Amino acid sequence: MRSYNPDLTPPWKKSAPVPEVPAEADLVVEEVGTGFCGAVIRCEKTAEGPTVTLEDRFGKHRVFPMAPRGFLLEGRVVTLVRPTAAAAPRKPARTASGSLAVPGARARVARAGRIYVEGRHDAELVEKVWGDDLRIEGVVVEYLEGIDDLPAIVDEFAPGPDARLGVLVDHLVPGSKESRIAAAVSSDHALIVGHPYIDVWEAVKPSSVGITAWPRVPHGQDWKTGVCRALGWPDNTGAAWQHILGRVHTYKDLEPELLGRVEELIDFVTAP
Repeated sequence: MRSYNPDLTPPWKKSAPVPEVPAEADLVVEEVGTGFCGAVIRCEKTAEGPTVTLEDRFGKHRVFPMAPRGFLLEGRVVTLVRPTAAAAPRKPARTASGSLAVPGARARVARAGRIYVEGRHDAELVEKVWGDDLRIEGVVVEYLEGIDDLPAIVDEFAPGPDARLGVLVDHLVPGSKESRIAAAVSSDHALIVGHPYIDVWEAVKPSSVGITAWPRVPHGQDWKTGVCRALGWPDNTGAAWQHILGRVHTYKDLEPELLGRVEELIDFVTAP
């Protein structure tokens, strides 16, 4: 006679089934053990078992085993499995800043916080490279036409926990006029950072503009005008800037000293 061994485990003690999700391109997941969050860019078969490569918004790659119950998808535990050949991962779409693109995302309502930059050219450059990110985060960038009155401008803005202020300053180097002005600002909710270049033009890589290096302009001469003359361009700094801006397509066209500072300001203004 055949024996019968029923499962007497109460239903509330049984583990809920974990869904298997194909690791398709652009799928954003969080690895349970490390908390690393990124988009799927590649799956590979190794001697130890299948792995998945994730890429975060800063371009950092991490490889993880596709272990059972190893990832979170929208807060739920899932098991990643290799996709079918038709759905093989591809490199995710990127914004000009290098962060992951979010197709169909709507602009967020503007935050109370702001990012201030010195001039119109700075604002146009930030918009061209980080515009998609800023709209998703709800961050508005405004330009000041100089920072001579920065302490008073910050006081008037009255930054607070829910309205942080970030300021990007040109030529923020030790001993400069800009460094003395920045040092006069005191607020826990305002962050003043800067790049070492005389003007934001210099933050564009010379190779992107088609020159070997930015010219050295004698002290006392208008820097932009001096650059135009040294390069044989017409004395029209507005037209020169449009030519430069037209050569900027992604973050790869900019110097790291500017990239890091803008990312720092975005993180500061959007921090919880």
